[in-house]
Amino acid sequence: MGTFHKMENENNEVVVVVTAHDDFNWGLGKSGQNNYSSELANNLLNEYDQTLNSIKEFEIVAGKVVAMLDSDVLIDLNYKSDGLVPLSEFRDMPGLKIGDLVEVYVENPEDKNGRLVLSRRKAKLLRAWDNIVTAFEEGHVVTGHVISKTKGGLIVDVNGLETFLPGSQIDIKPITDYDMFVGKTMDFKVVKINESIKNAVVSHKALIESDIEAQRSEIISRLEKGQVLEGTVKNITDFGAFLDLGGVDGLLYITDISWGRIKHPSDVLYNGQKLNVVVLDFNDDKKRISLSLKALTPHPWDVLADDIQPGSVVEGKIVNIEDYGAFLEITPGVEGLIHVSEISWSSQPINSRDFFKEGDTFKAKVVTIDREERKMSLSLKQLSDDPWSIIEEKYAKATRHSGEVKNLTPYGVFIELEEGIGGMIHISDLSWTKRFAHPAEFTKVGEKLDVIVLEVDKDNRKLSLGHKQLEENPWDTFENLFPVGSVHEATVLRRDDRGAIVLLPYGLEAFAPIRHVKKEDGNLAEVDETLPFKVIEFNRDDKRILVSHTRFFSDVKKDGEEKEKTEKKKQDKDAKDDLEKTQNKVERNTLGDLDVFSELKEQMKEEDDNQG
Repeated sequence: MGTFHKMENENNEVVVVVTAHDDFNWGLGKSGQNNYSSELANNLLNEYDQTLNSIKEFEIVAGKVVAMLDSDVLIDLNYKSDGLVPLSEFRDMPGLKIGDLVEVYVENPEDKNGRLVLSRRKAKLLRAWDNIVTAFEEGHVVTGHVISKTKGGLIVDVNGLETFLPGSQIDIKPITDYDMFVGKTMDFKVVKINESIKNAVVSHKALIESDIEAQRSEIISRLEKGQVLEGTVKNITDFGAFLDLGGVDGLLYITDISWGRIKHPSDVLYNGQKLNVVVLDFNDDKKRISLSLKALTPHPWDVLADDIQPGSVVEGKIVNIEDYGAFLEITPGVEGLIHVSEISWSSQPINSRDFFKEGDTFKAKVVTIDREERKMSLSLKQLSDDPWSIIEEKYAKATRHSGEVKNLTPYGVFIELEEGIGGMIHISDLSWTKRFAHPAEFTKVGEKLDVIVLEVDKDNRKLSLGHKQLEENPWDTFENLFPVGSVHEATVLRRDDRGAIVLLPYGLEAFAPIRHVKKEDGNLAEVDETLPFKVIEFNRDDKRILVSHTRFFSDVKKDGEEKEKTEKKKQDKDAKDDLEKTQNKVERNTLGDLDVFSELKEQMKEEDDNQG
């Protein structure tokens, strides 16, 4: 075996040569020692040690590559021995050559075999960690290679050190597909370190936010009212849309999107849409910025056609409905009010929410227009002639007509005779014979009803109508059919705490107060029960009949008692007359006979007195 020796060639390069045993120093002593004195040997060793570097365990030092073997690299640290590092630890340095300086980690200056133990892998990791710590403390940007996906994020190789990139720190927008980033080289900011386990967390989002903040500062520094900026729609809400103006957000309210009415911003905007907008206002720190899209175009009232004047006919769609009327949009941003009083010539109140539907198209006549105040009033009914102008000719008093029931109120029925013409039938004018608690008991909305005109009030646009007047007043006849004291069979229709309504012959209804509904057995008459009732009051003017069942049976009883008393009196009178006749025929033979007749006469007189 030969011996390894280092020496410099003519190019001053250190090479390793192997010498044969023939190069052995024959000047050594018998035991192989130099024949130096102890003092000289110590001096020489001290001089030699001073020429070497001082190497400590667990430190990173720089060394020169002096030889590249099959599987190792020989590193000269200017130490008493050289160190071997596996060639595999230099895979990231494919161009490594003799003479290159590299950093290595001293694991052991001298192991039990006297060898210098080095590691480039550990040197890389420690140096990478130092760089990570420096980047974290000083805010430097590091470059890393995404090597794999892990739970909750990605693993990033930063100069040989594996760091963690949370999913929430990949981008400013949410990321769901982590695989698309594996294999990419990206810049990062170190946001967290753990010295004890040499672990670091990095963020790409932080760099984006830093860039955005820089852009935001630039935009805010030159922000002015009236300035036109380009923005991108990033979020749409019920009240408007948020726009990204390049690092700073602005709010575009729904009322500033269009001159016309829109129900929801999503009807005209979508996420990602690029828009030019005008800066309307911002607060002192310029963090709340109000934007406008419609301000880029002139107000529609300012460019409204000059030929739209009072009397003009316009067309549009209903965009808003209120209790007092509806707004007709002529063009986006130009609206006119159709008041409920301008819907129909009829005096009958109209519910605007029932008449109009949003989106419906109407033609209307311009009644008034104020371009400075940007107001317009419109009319539907003025598109046709006023039918009330000829009301007295077409619907004269006492004329008969047919109409449709349009509305019921507690006091009457509204009848529409034609479009814009209608009148009221009072509840008392529905029937001669029946009293109704509500007109719904007589008719219902949508039915046809014959009527007669009772009164015409052209000035107040009112018609008084009647229905019962189509027939003759039967109360003249009823007065003869139902005189006071007459008795009639009647059926109980309904009953309450006040009394009962009963149905008399010929469909006539009468009222029996509650105390007059009591029967002979003490119970009250029930609904649908038919009993004899006596008329106790007849009022032709008020068309009212009062009846009583109680009075009927009490009068019957009283009449029976009177008849029985009269019959008894008649019988007694007949007996008395017979007695007197007998007395005149019988001879008075004895005083005793006369006494008997006298007693009998006194007895009969007493009976007459008692009955009287």
